[in-house]
Amino acid sequence: MKSSARKVELASVDDLFSTEESRQDAALERVQNIPLAELHPFPDHPFSVRDDEIMQETVDSVKERGVLIPAIARPRDEGGYEIVAGHRRKRACELVGLETMPVIVRDLDRDAAIIIMVDTNIQRENISPIEKAKALKMKLEAIKRQGARTDLTSTQVAQKLSVERVGDEAGISKDQVRR
Repeated sequence: MKSSARKVELASVDDLFSTEESRQDAALERVQNIPLAELHPFPDHPFSVRDDEIMQETVDSVKERGVLIPAIARPRDEGGYEIVAGHRRKRACELVGLETMPVIVRDLDRDAAIIIMVDTNIQRENISPIEKAKALKMKLEAIKRQGARTDLTSTQVAQKLSVERVGDEAGISKDQVRR
């Protein structure tokens, strides 16, 4: 015979007696030292990580001072974390022989992660035109998906605004973005 009683879940003692301040503090972003094995590359990451002289400078810096700027990652459904910004820092940590790396974990959807990934890498000097084009295309598509309201605006207007925004933020013309 099936019971008609519902499962009742009770709050823990910690939840009952915690303060609003402690709950807000728990929700803040923090820098965490995460094992490198739990950090996975962003799918379709448009920027290559090369073991060249610039990487050697990063390796030397990590050896001397550690990782000064934490990476940004987002949780993966399969476990571990997906690197949004910090692929080169992770590689430098691997080359130095570190087991963990400082990371800020953010709960980001794919489009928000793409925008952050492109914005944090596009200003680098040694990006090939192909990498830059692929990255800007990914960002443009992410922006379009984020603002995908077809009930109020035409797609042509939305596309024009997206192209202008990407161009302005990358310091290039909207025509270059279109190309």
